[in-house]
Amino acid sequence: MASAAEQLAANMNFGAFAKATELHKRITFTIMAMVVYRLGTYIPIPGIDIAAFANAFEGQSQGILGMFNMFSGGAVQRMAIFALNVGPYISASIIVQLLGTVYPPWEKLRKEGGEAGRKTLNQYTRYLTVVLALLQSFGIAIGLQNSQGLVNNPGVFFLLSTVVTLTGGTLFLMWLGEQITSRGVGNGVSLIIFAGIVAVLPRGIFQMFSMTRTGALPAAALFLITALAIAVVLVIVFMERSQRRLLVQYPKRQQGNRMFGGDTSFLPLKINTAGVIPPIFASSLLLLPATAMSFLANADLPSYLQWMPTVVGQLQHGRPAFMVLYGVLIVFFCFFYTSVVFNPEDTAENLRKYGGFLPGIRPGKRTAEYLDFVLTRLTVVGAAYITLVCLLPEALIAFYNAPFYLGGTSILIVVSVTMDTVTQIQSHLLAHQYEGLIKKSKLRGGRGR
Repeated sequence: MASAAEQLAANMNFGAFAKATELHKRITFTIMAMVVYRLGTYIPIPGIDIAAFANAFEGQSQGILGMFNMFSGGAVQRMAIFALNVGPYISASIIVQLLGTVYPPWEKLRKEGGEAGRKTLNQYTRYLTVVLALLQSFGIAIGLQNSQGLVNNPGVFFLLSTVVTLTGGTLFLMWLGEQITSRGVGNGVSLIIFAGIVAVLPRGIFQMFSMTRTGALPAAALFLITALAIAVVLVIVFMERSQRRLLVQYPKRQQGNRMFGGDTSFLPLKINTAGVIPPIFASSLLLLPATAMSFLANADLPSYLQWMPTVVGQLQHGRPAFMVLYGVLIVFFCFFYTSVVFNPEDTAENLRKYGGFLPGIRPGKRTAEYLDFVLTRLTVVGAAYITLVCLLPEALIAFYNAPFYLGGTSILIVVSVTMDTVTQIQSHLLAHQYEGLIKKSKLRGGRGR
């Protein structure tokens, strides 16, 4: 007799998808939300000379503004109402996670607060998002007003309207992401970033074909880039799905004349626990000096700062210094962020609390040390994998002047979010099929009586 899992897998077909009306509603809501997001990236903030800003942006498209423009789906280039995108929300989430490990009141909420504690931390994240969005939008407004020819009517009204518009755009996207998570399919914030990257990827592909047609990019190089992109996608899929499963056993216990327990389960440890956070942090940190120098290009630097342009020039895409520092920072942030999101001591304590143990390992401190040992080895492999994925596109930029949009970070985000969304769709289908199997079994039981 086939197991329940085999029956569910056998019933996974287009007919089952057609009957899953709840899943249809979720997918439709997600698509409509993405359409609203894309429309917002084309609505400019009031008071901006769009043509002048586009010309000014071209000179800084390879700096941190170019990376932010990629993540926002071109909203920065058009200085749209969603120019800040969900960046302040992501920064606030990371800060709250960090403080949740070192600040005792928040650490207590995270460990012992349960669902109420999680909601409280989420509320703190929203408040911090507002603060960060206000600061960033005010800085953007000041920078735009101080630039010649970018603002039609500079003044207090322009500053106020820009701050309100950009902050409101970020808060709307934060709300939209939460609605997608609860009423749609997939993680809302990740899907918003995913939509922005996918929107600019065709531009990078078109640039490559245009360069090949004009002779700026050899045909062999185009073939190599395409083959490498396919290989990178396959490697990402394999590594993101890979995990180390640690066997967890639960002791048997006797109640009266019956024995209970004795079950076994697995503790899955991903190879890439940190996700896409390390390359994003590393890129931002390295591109910041180049962007700062671009604003000071026409300024007279003091004699003791004349070395800065030379040093910053070595931190451009494709330069050896950039690639070395990029790899080092990715490895550092892999270990740092993994230590934030996974605490071996907390995991070992939870196992001990519920009676679980690893075979051959004493509960408590020994289990925590073993988990730390295994996680460290996995993080070494994961950091090497992310570094390789992110540095290969940098080599292409160095040798063939490939478009910035084809970076490893963008491919990593696109593939990871796609896999997560497909997994959630499959989960909804399995839940729908499971309900159908339960109804069938009840009907058969009723006829048997």
